[in-house]
Amino acid sequence: MRLLLISNSTNAGEPYLKYPIGEIGRFLGEVREVVFVPYAAVTFSYDDYERKVQDRFDEIGVRVRSVHRYEDPAAEVRHAQAVVVGGGNTFALLRKMQEYDLVEAIRRRIAAGVPYIGWSAGSNVACPTIGTTNDMPIVEPQSFRATGAVRFQINPHYTDAHPEGHAGETREVRITEYVTANPEVTVVGLREGCILRLEGNDLQLIGPRPMRIFRHGEPTREVNAGDDLSFLL
Repeated sequence: MRLLLISNSTNAGEPYLKYPIGEIGRFLGEVREVVFVPYAAVTFSYDDYERKVQDRFDEIGVRVRSVHRYEDPAAEVRHAQAVVVGGGNTFALLRKMQEYDLVEAIRRRIAAGVPYIGWSAGSNVACPTIGTTNDMPIVEPQSFRATGAVRFQINPHYTDAHPEGHAGETREVRITEYVTANPEVTVVGLREGCILRLEGNDLQLIGPRPMRIFRHGEPTREVNAGDDLSFLL
């Protein structure tokens, strides 16, 4: 399998997809065309989303073809050189993926070694379920079950922040609840500006910030770029 799972599209104060585009280009190598899944977009059109991604992918000489333009989106995925799934609302994304039979189509392409790139919601749907998304369930998918390309769950945009005067739970508390309810599952808190790259059995953390590991019955801990992540495979 070849996966590039990106926490967030945009770092604060930077242009869209600017920080990960170099890594995306290296990951794609000689691939010159990708099939894009835009269904996480809610407040802007799929056309606009495709155009926004294409503007950045122009820098690496890659054409972006969005599945929303085709009568049979799953057929486009089945013939893709690479699959890219954008961020937005994970519930909206998964619902459309299920509607167009893209979950299984993407799962099969990943298993065949086709490169997969996702950011935010696009990283969530590479997990067994979308149960660790941060998003509001604005629509109801058939289930939370996603592609299961990796065995662990990702919480993208992970933050330790707890604003002064805010009485609500921290992100860590919410994820601790998840692993308590799902004790067999590991969750990784992927901070902004960070990427997970999987090539076969080699999983690497890329980025300036550590990744937080949540496992039931164990203290939370952090791993850094260059650390051995084989325990997640």
